[in-house]
Formats: sequence, structure tokens, C-alpha cells
Amino acid sequence: MVHHRKVGADRLRQARLAVAVLFLTNGAVFANLVPRYPEIKADLQLTNTMLGLSVAAFSSGALLAGWAAARIIRRFGAAPVAVLSSLLLAAVTVAAGAAPAAAWFAAALFVAGAVDAVTDVAQNAAGLIVQRDYSRSIINSLHATWSVGAVAGGAIAAAAMALHVDRVLQLGATAAVVALLCLLCYRRLPPGPESATQARTPQRPPVRPTAVWVPVAALAALAFAGAFVEDAGSSWAAVYLREDFGAPAAVAAVGFIAMVGLQFVGRMLGDRLVDRFSERTVVRAGGLLIAAGMGAALAWPSVPMTIVGFGLAGLGVATAIPAAFHGADNIVGLRPGTGLTVVSWVMRVGFLLSPAVVGVVADALSLRVSLLLVVAAGVGIALLAATLRSTTSAERAG
Repeated sequence: MVHHRKVGADRLRQARLAVAVLFLTNGAVFANLVPRYPEIKADLQLTNTMLGLSVAAFSSGALLAGWAAARIIRRFGAAPVAVLSSLLLAAVTVAAGAAPAAAWFAAALFVAGAVDAVTDVAQNAAGLIVQRDYSRSIINSLHATWSVGAVAGGAIAAAAMALHVDRVLQLGATAAVVALLCLLCYRRLPPGPESATQARTPQRPPVRPTAVWVPVAALAALAFAGAFVEDAGSSWAAVYLREDFGAPAAVAAVGFIAMVGLQFVGRMLGDRLVDRFSERTVVRAGGLLIAAGMGAALAWPSVPMTIVGFGLAGLGVATAIPAAFHGADNIVGLRPGTGLTVVSWVMRVGFLLSPAVVGVVADALSLRVSLLLVVAAGVGIALLAATLRSTTSAERAG
């Protein structure tokens, strides 16, 4: 009995590691391309408008293809879809770097966005299957692993540029490593989601549509608000510090670094906090922290307060999107993958609209006023947390 239990625990740890590899490579592969955008712009003789439209093609592809993720996962299973789409994303990233013309570059980014939308849902579905087997939260640490991959991908690109390595060679080598890692971890990934979910879920009476779609809408709104906060920090922290306070470029960058750095810390600590205090409590506290931190930064404007405000926003938003994914995956009455697909799609709308909305309000009023939207999003996260579970892992186990 002890031996079988140990084998099961070993397999579970291997499954968690395998899913973490998927998150890591997903974060790294596209971040490997982004720092090369200025070089691609020069090589293809793109105007700012042409580059902007090309980059927007990624989001367009994700929004158009995102709805198909649930059906694809139900048909083939989360693990095969996550691995295959990861391989395709790596290949398309190389194609984007090697594009001979603007149209090819935009087309490659469009396909990359479409594939990434499917990868996102599939890897989260696989991670949540493993989380159910653990009977405790691990989804936040998986998202933290994605952040590590994104930093690593950007660092690889920066190092390659410093060493004058051809970008196609750099992207190709990274794609090969990503492919090898994904293939090696495939056999250790969990099955499903349908086999894991349906096998454990007893037959229930039909569920009223409002009992299904009201929580889906609330969780989608939670993901949207989380995406809005994340993107506002990424897009506007450095600009705000530079333009409103005259901070040097190096100091202005600290606003962004503080946000993503504390977001990573929040995700590393998030699972332990969720297990102890519940998702609802942790996400609600995070929303209030966003509102308080950014509110104080805007009420008493200065460089140090602004950096602290964006840092607290990153810490507060850390668990919001993972919690929305987890909640959507556990709604009774939905087919496997449907809740994740809807929430992921709306989240991407949030990432797409956030910079434009903040920019429009900033032009009409001021950037400082427009960042009040981040405070509002924090309040929204705190209110929408009511949709999440209020029990701890110990209470569920009992």
C-alpha cells in the first residue's frame, strides 16, 4: 500500500512538473520574439502604423480562434492539444521572425495568436486537472512559472542581439529546445479534461441556464478586470513616471519592474494563501490592495509613491486571473473546457482594450485621471471575488 501510494505521489509530481514546463515554454517562446520588433520593423521597412496593425493581428487571431478551444480540447484531450499547439506556436514564431514582407509578418502573428489562445486554455485545463489530484491550489505557481519563462525568453533575445546572433537562428534554436521539452513532458501530462472531470463528477439533475451563465459572466468580468490592471501597469507605468514626473528612463522602468516583480511574488505565495484563507478571501484582499495602492499613489503623486502603487497593484492582481480560470473550470452544467474558453476569451479582450481605453481617457483628461480606472478595476475585483469559493483546502478535504 505504501509503495503504491508513493508511486502515485511520484506520478503526480511528474505531472505537475510537466504542466509547469508547458507554462514555462509558453511564456518563453513569444517573449523570445518581441524584443526583435524594432529590428523587424527596420528590415521590413514598416511604418509605425504597419507595425501596430501587425502586432494587433496577434490579438485578432486569438479572439477569432479562442472560441474553438473548448471543442478542440474535448475532441483530442488537454495534454495532446497543449503540446501540439505549443509546437505550432514555436514554429510560427520562427516564421514571424523570418517573414520576408509585412503581409507575411502580420499573417504569422495572426496564426500565432490563434494558436496561443488554444494553448492557453489547454495548459490551464491540464494544470487544473493536476490541481484536483493534489487537492490543494497549484494554479498560481504555474502562472508564476509562465512569468519566469517570459523573463527568460526576453533575456535570450537581449543576449542574442548583444552578441549579434541572427534572429532566425536564435528563434529556431529556442523553438527546437521548446519542442524537445514539450515532447519529453508529454507522457507525464494528465489525461482529460473530460476523462478526469466526468469520471469524478456524479450525475446531477439539469442545471438552469442562469445558474450556469451568471457565474460564468462574473468570472469573465473578474478576468477582464485582472487583465485591465496587468496591462495598465505594463503599458503605462513607465510613461506615467516619465511624462508626469520627469523621471529618468531607468527610474521610469522601475514602475513596470515593481509591478511584474511583485506579481510574481504574489503568484508564488498565492497557492499557500488560497489553501489557508480561500480564493474568495485572497482575491478580495488583492482587489482592495490594488485600489488602496493605486489610490494612494494618485492621491499623493510622487515617484516613490507611484512605484509603490504599481507594485501593490501587481501584488494584488496576482491571483485574480488564475482564480477566475479555476472557478470557470468548476461550474456545474458546462461541458469540459467551455468555462475556461469563455473566461480566457474575455480576458484577452481586456488585454486588447486596456491600453486603448486608458490612452483615450488620458488624451481627454490626463494620464493621472485615466489611471483611476485601475482603482475602479481593483474595486471590481474585490466585489467579483464573491463568485469564488469561500472554503479552504482543509475544509474541502474534511
